[in-house]
Amino acid sequence: MATHNKMRAYAQVAATREQIDIERYTPLVKKLASMLVARLPASVDINDLIQVGIIGLMEAAKQFDASQGVQFETFASQRIRGAMLDELRREDWMPRQTRRNSRQIEDAIHKLEQQLGRPPLESEIADFMQLPLEEYQDMLGECRGISLVHFHDHEDDDGGGMANQVENVADHNSPEPADILSSGEFRAALVEAIKLLPERDQLVMSLYYEQELNLKEIGAVLGVSESRVCQLHSQAVTRLRSRLREWM
Repeated sequence: MATHNKMRAYAQVAATREQIDIERYTPLVKKLASMLVARLPASVDINDLIQVGIIGLMEAAKQFDASQGVQFETFASQRIRGAMLDELRREDWMPRQTRRNSRQIEDAIHKLEQQLGRPPLESEIADFMQLPLEEYQDMLGECRGISLVHFHDHEDDDGGGMANQVENVADHNSPEPADILSSGEFRAALVEAIKLLPERDQLVMSLYYEQELNLKEIGAVLGVSESRVCQLHSQAVTRLRSRLREWM
């Protein structure tokens, strides 16, 4: 991350400290960074996210208009999270091999579900991929941070496909991805896909996204380690990606 860019942005918004008590909302930045980094590979430094988030917080203080009837914390949270995500996109935080592993696991789950007519067990997925169970679980842990949709799915394995496919991706006659993801049909498909997850995977998703527990807290509920929760979360998201392929 470019330090000089951060310092320049800091200088541009430093005056906002007189209007909004930045220090008061610093814990909010740390909380959002912790929630985000829990979904990302270990190579992502939480301190980098916090630095970017602080800049987002100060930008929010500069732009905030109390007359709009929105609480500052709500407004700032959106700006902080957006700043962090923008930085992650610029940095391309997920290694190419990790993306490749994610696709391989997704393909294995998809094929096994077609063969078995049910969600495959971890041991079955590992066997299908010709991997020891422990190695498969380690791979899941490395895939922490996979999402339902990521733009780099359109890359070729050699990395040369992105520039050549931009025109295909940017089809102005096609619906915007945001419109697709917000559609009622997609939401219904997502709800149905979640219902078809194994019970434990459903519980992990519910505790993480609905109850907003962190990985350590979920581990305490399930009686497993934090790293194991990370594996289960990655696997649950990959199962959903497999079932929602028509939306990808």
